[in-house]
Amino acid sequence: MDRLTWQDYFMANADLISKRSTCDRAFVGAVLVKDKRIIATGYNGGVSQTDNCHETGHQMEDGHCIRTVHAEMNALIQCAKEGISTNGTEIYVTHFPCINCTKALLQAGITKITYKEAYRKHPFALELIAAKGVELVQHDVPKIQLGDD
Repeated sequence: MDRLTWQDYFMANADLISKRSTCDRAFVGAVLVKDKRIIATGYNGGVSQTDNCHETGHQMEDGHCIRTVHAEMNALIQCAKEGISTNGTEIYVTHFPCINCTKALLQAGITKITYKEAYRKHPFALELIAAKGVELVQHDVPKIQLGDD
């Protein structure tokens, strides 16, 4: 039996969670992990109980959809709402975090960022990550085979 590594397991979860995204510009999923346990998840989508992109279209400003709350922010917000500390956690995300998500993750005490796709790697985000000494890893989702095939 081939068992998934922890990194493969958490990244596969982020990939699965991205399938819930309601903004089709980027299907992004995020998983916050502490001590090898998932403490929160998030995906790209509109503010709760308001319109989503897949329902009413994108609301574009300066090349960005401002209707969407990013996956990383949704995971952090879930922890804030539930009173769960994010200090010392790591995040697995399907896309490299934007500059604003990077700043929020660093302020929240994230110690490791693992991402799948090198989407718009902002130079200042990389500079901040290095300055904070946060580990940064690019990792692809493995092919998961189910059953006895």
